[in-house]
Amino acid sequence: MQFIDQARIAVKAGRGGDGIVAFRREKYVPAGGPSGGDGGRGGDVLLQADANLQTLLDFRYRRLFQAIDGRRGGPNRRSGAGGDVLRIKVPCGTEVRDSRTGILFGDLTAPGDELLVALGGRGGLGNAHYLSNRNRAPEKFTEGKEGEEWLLQLELKLLAEVGIIGLPNAGKSTLISVLSAARPKVADYPFTTLVPNLGVVRRPSGDGTVFADIPGLIAGAAQGAGLGHDFLRHIERTRLLVHLVDAASASVLEDLKVVESELKAYGHGLSERPRLVALNKIELLDPEILAGLKEEVCEHCRPDGTTFKAGIQEVLAVSGATSQNLDQLLAVVWRELDAAAAVRRDEEAAATALGAVKRPEALALAAPASARSES
Repeated sequence: MQFIDQARIAVKAGRGGDGIVAFRREKYVPAGGPSGGDGGRGGDVLLQADANLQTLLDFRYRRLFQAIDGRRGGPNRRSGAGGDVLRIKVPCGTEVRDSRTGILFGDLTAPGDELLVALGGRGGLGNAHYLSNRNRAPEKFTEGKEGEEWLLQLELKLLAEVGIIGLPNAGKSTLISVLSAARPKVADYPFTTLVPNLGVVRRPSGDGTVFADIPGLIAGAAQGAGLGHDFLRHIERTRLLVHLVDAASASVLEDLKVVESELKAYGHGLSERPRLVALNKIELLDPEILAGLKEEVCEHCRPDGTTFKAGIQEVLAVSGATSQNLDQLLAVVWRELDAAAAVRRDEEAAATALGAVKRPEALALAAPASARSES
């Protein structure tokens, strides 16, 4: 399946149905009054998070979504039928923005989450509303209002708890394939991975944790060099980063600094995100050389000699190829995730109940004045 993580779509809510002019015409009621009914409300447009979708590929082939209009009113004060709600399914982890202004409308993270993005137009009034002492047979009615119309930018950010990052050919795909059932393409050359890969790693308790293998970063990734900027956003939601470094490289410290610099340049708190530095491919090094290298990396990560840099929690030495020390790596991962969960427990308990239909303040404020007055 092709991995598409950005899309632009146009949505239009249904137009309200028109009111009508009608009069009672019954036997023995020669002067029946006005009885024109109101038009139905236009259909709303909602986005709904669906756990079965993995990419925004569907929106490459369809970019215009329009809800059904309300029906016109009927005689005997009958209101027209309202337009059905149009639900557009998107993957969990989709951010929704106004394509013109960049204003964030909402973030659909859990299955079933819904976001109201366009309100249907109000139905028009029938002539029954205009009966007065001075006008006993009004022929006035109003037309239905247009529904809201938006050009939306959809952006998928993967919902992984652990992000594996590093330069090309650091061994990220090998690591995730060993830790999980994921089967990414693995080869001994740079840029093997061109799209993020997800894998579920089981804890001793049996619970699954989603790991993301992010394609290799290069210098300038935060400014869009290579495909780095496209991929860095996929680790914005992670709680922990595993920075994999090729221990057999001729420039280990420089490799380490490149990725650290890109995290800082990208922003969004990535440089302060809890992370582990893991020297990989240690099966290729003599134990004494490895010990010296690890000490050198630790000194870099502890500028004052005692305290790790912001975000760094530990430095480890592992081998994805031979599985050496991977149990130690996972033990530290579980420890750090549990610590992060404890800190966030109160925040999550207060979160909005899942499945609620949300219409964010940003959307109401950004809507045209005419649309707001009718909503």
